[in-house]
Amino acid sequence: MKLKSINYRALLLDLSKGFGIAILLSLFIYSEHYHLSNTLLNTLTALLGFYLLLTQRARIVIAAGGFIGLLWFYWIGYSFEYYNVGWMAPFITLFFIVLYALFFGVLGLTNNPFYRALLLFGLSYIEPMDWNWLQVELPFINSYLGIEKWQFALILFALALLIYLRKSMDYKKYQLLALLLLLGSMNYSSPQPTEAPIKIKLYAPTLLQEEKWLKSNRTRIVQENMQVIQNAIKENYDLVVLPESAFPLYLNQKPFLIQQLKNYSRHIDIITGALLSESKQHYNVSYHFSNGNFVIAKKMILVPFGEYVPLPKFLQTWVNEIFFDGTADFLTAEKPTDFLVKGVKFRNAICYEATCDEIYQGNPAYLIAISNNGWFYPSIEPTLQRLLMQFYTKKHNSIIYHSANMGGSGIITAGE
Repeated sequence: MKLKSINYRALLLDLSKGFGIAILLSLFIYSEHYHLSNTLLNTLTALLGFYLLLTQRARIVIAAGGFIGLLWFYWIGYSFEYYNVGWMAPFITLFFIVLYALFFGVLGLTNNPFYRALLLFGLSYIEPMDWNWLQVELPFINSYLGIEKWQFALILFALALLIYLRKSMDYKKYQLLALLLLLGSMNYSSPQPTEAPIKIKLYAPTLLQEEKWLKSNRTRIVQENMQVIQNAIKENYDLVVLPESAFPLYLNQKPFLIQQLKNYSRHIDIITGALLSESKQHYNVSYHFSNGNFVIAKKMILVPFGEYVPLPKFLQTWVNEIFFDGTADFLTAEKPTDFLVKGVKFRNAICYEATCDEIYQGNPAYLIAISNNGWFYPSIEPTLQRLLMQFYTKKHNSIIYHSANMGGSGIITAGE
């Protein structure tokens, strides 16, 4: 039996087309990262990208999905260097390429644009491996069109209508209908919540991850943190926010530091990230110091494959032993935590949590988010994180005060 030969020229052409689609659906991230974002360009590239996902043959769609996985998440493997398994980085990148090739490849099951649109809309509800950073609607975040589910449905239906009826005698008539659907998906008004009525200092250090956890650097890092707090007091801030794990230690085991922070908190509220050791268990937490006392907010949502392994228990143990030196998964809180600062309520969010819908239960007006983006430096990760935070502020009419190490700090609102 003679095997059919591979047409490498056709394969290369399809890969090139898939890469082009991925570029269209990723350009909004890179233009934002390099401060070149343009609302009209974001709108047109996103529309064209989704149009092509609804029209191209299966092999091109699969290639597009793989390249989207690469362009959005090439940086994830960077963090494995700090677990002494840096050799895994290219395999992690390959995993995300394959994952999203299969994810978007589902569209290739049909050539009918309406069925594809329905499948694509369904994919917007799926988070493979508990990883939610690929929000299918996100390319419209800084465009003229909306990011609500109903708006995304209108956009997909309009594109499918154009494709399905483009050979019809009444095509121009249906073009008008599709245009009306797109107009219906636009953002005509965006509510602008007012900022918190207190003065907030967001600390934005640039500490490399390989330096952060060295014991030889610990004293210097602690002194720098204390200096930031002292300066914030002198500048009459009401609240100073330090990033995730700003104190790279189990803070509850350092009574002298705790007492220092309590003393400072008689003059200013302090929210800082650190670790907590409790009953032989460990947590990634926020500490809130106020009026000589403190409370602790434990993280509710962990990062898949970063802080926990989203696999059955027997596989969790094996992966932790083989790849993470036997380190157990972090433990979590059962519900979100709110801090009260000068009478104003803030929802606590630690890094990945600020990009998860669960932390926005009850549509909190204000969030304090803390991150350590040193794990992924240098990369587009802080930009993608910020865009996702903006995505949720639009959905929940919230404002985020974000303190991050190595990029991403600032006030994030729906109107950006």
